[in-house]
Amino acid sequence: MSRVAPPQHPGDAGRGRHGLGGITRRGRLPAAQWPTVLGLTVLWVLLWGTFSVADVLTGIVVGVVVCVVFPLPPIETQVRLRPVGLVRFVVRFVVDMAVSSWRVNRFILGRRPPLCAVLAVRMRSPSDLMLTATSVAVAAVPGSNVLDVHRASGTLYVHVMGAGEESERERARYEVLRLEDRVVRAFGSRADVAALDAWRDAGYPGDRGSGGDGGRDGGSGPWTRR
Repeated sequence: MSRVAPPQHPGDAGRGRHGLGGITRRGRLPAAQWPTVLGLTVLWVLLWGTFSVADVLTGIVVGVVVCVVFPLPPIETQVRLRPVGLVRFVVRFVVDMAVSSWRVNRFILGRRPPLCAVLAVRMRSPSDLMLTATSVAVAAVPGSNVLDVHRASGTLYVHVMGAGEESERERARYEVLRLEDRVVRAFGSRADVAALDAWRDAGYPGDRGSGGDGGRDGGSGPWTRR
């Protein structure tokens, strides 16, 4: 198994804007951070156990100082609900849950313990929000769990059951990328969808619509067998 590395990942430019290198400290508090200040204020009052004007004002000051000294990354709000994609995502997600549950039960009732593997799957969308949504969806499917997320490169490290064979590992990678495709086409912005289409148009094996070993029934996105 080897990874086909293009000269530049189609989502690298977008991810650089939202990556760790794009975080800058500001002297003033952005408007998007005020909900965090409110939450920290509530937490401060709860920790003290009393409700008074002094506690509330102190909590606000502490919240502002924390958000200014330790600013959070920009929060993405470019979510676009796509009815057709949403229905497709929900239906296929329910089917995936049923199929994966059957696989896990088969492993449990089998005579031999299943072979597991940790796979590195690089996402194609540059959006941190889509990366988070995909990781949550992958973790919700029985038999798979996201161990780590490398935000700068958009890579998920996924632990999967029943991945002893090369074909099973390729199938697991493809299922993660296919789930990403459904998430993006259900909730992603135009830029997110364009990033997926860039992979497809480039003809990398495993992308939807490309030939080779990929397509709808196999393959693994930017990975190919050698």
